[in-house]
This record gives sequence, C-alpha cells and structure tokens, in this order.
Amino acid sequence: MASERGSLRGLYAITPETRDTRRLLADARACLAGGATLLQYRAKDLPGALALEQARALAAECRAARALFIVNDSVELAIAAGAAGVHLGRDDVAVAAARGRYDGIIGVSCYDRPESARAARDAGADYVAIGSVFPSATKPAAVRAPLGAIELARRAGGLPVAAIGGITPANAPAVVAAGADMVAVISALFEAPDVRAAAESISRLFAPHEESRDVRAQPRAV
Repeated sequence: MASERGSLRGLYAITPETRDTRRLLADARACLAGGATLLQYRAKDLPGALALEQARALAAECRAARALFIVNDSVELAIAAGAAGVHLGRDDVAVAAARGRYDGIIGVSCYDRPESARAARDAGADYVAIGSVFPSATKPAAVRAPLGAIELARRAGGLPVAAIGGITPANAPAVVAAGADMVAVISALFEAPDVRAAAESISRLFAPHEESRDVRAQPRAV
C-alpha cells in the first residue's frame, strides 16, 4: 500500500449515484482515459447487490487504468470490491475503527475545519478532504470552505489534501494553485458533454508532476 499512498495526487473523479451501470462504466472509462488518477464510487441509496456489482466493475476499470479505486462511506463494500481505499464522512464509522479492520487507503472529510486534519492523521487517515470550496450543485447546503483552508489542513495534518465542491475546469486552476494535491469533481465531469475532454482539462493541471508522481506509471493492486 505504500506506493499507492504516495500516489495521492491528481484528478479525483467521483461518480454520481445511478442504476444505469452501462452509462456509469462508460463515463468512468472516459474519466480514466482523460487522466483521472483516483475514482470514488458513491452508492448511498442503491441496493446492496447492485452496489457490489458496480463497485467490482469499477475496480476492474481502475486496475486496467492503474488508477486508485476508492469507495465512499462503506468499509465493508471497499473490502468486498477489492478497493484500494475508502472515504469516510462525519456520519460514517470512526477512522480509528476503520483502520483497525482495513489496511487500505483511508480518506476523511474535514469539511470547513482544516484543524481536524491533525486528528484524522492521528487516527490513521492517509488523506483529508476540504470543501465545499465553491457552491456545489451536488450539495447545495454544504458549508463553504475558503481556498486558504487547503494549506491550513496540510499544515495541521501533514497529509495530502483533496479539494471538493463546485470545482470545474474553469476554477480548478485556482484550487491547484492553492495547494490541493487532489481535485475532486463530480458534476463538471459526469454531466459534461464530453467527459474525457473535461477530465483532460483538469488532469493537465498536474502535468508538471507526472514524471515523478503519475499514478498511471506505477503498478498497483487495487
């Protein structure tokens, strides 16, 4: 897992929840072809059997693209799907409890509280997420976090930081300039007329770092 944890950088695509598995996989492939180095699967309200089917299929796509596959919320689903990691929010299992039973990557949402990155690190997290950095159509009621919170989170926890919330190809450069290691995007990718082109427009912001840190150039087991 050490090499995977060292690859927490780049476009972090997050899937919308859908029962249309064929469309989901097609769009995920487009994101990966466009340079996404991480892909997170969300299935808060889907039947368990469908969620497992989709998660396993997405895990296979990520293996083929040498990208990291992350499951949102559920350690159980992450284990069953063979995911590289799990992402936890405030309503999910505690980080320390998850670390006690899962050796994969663990990401933690810190929302608008960058100081909580220290506790996340101490509990066993591998990266933290800050946001919503811009108004988000996916979570319109989300509390806003200023771009300055990205650097504050890094100083507090010393972990890679993912920025999330309302990020588009137009505003992503400001997020990367603020120090985000990962740029997490949902709508601006999966609702784009050309998913691959949208992914490429954000992925290229990390191009200067690809020679040393490009996840696609490193073998991994997902």
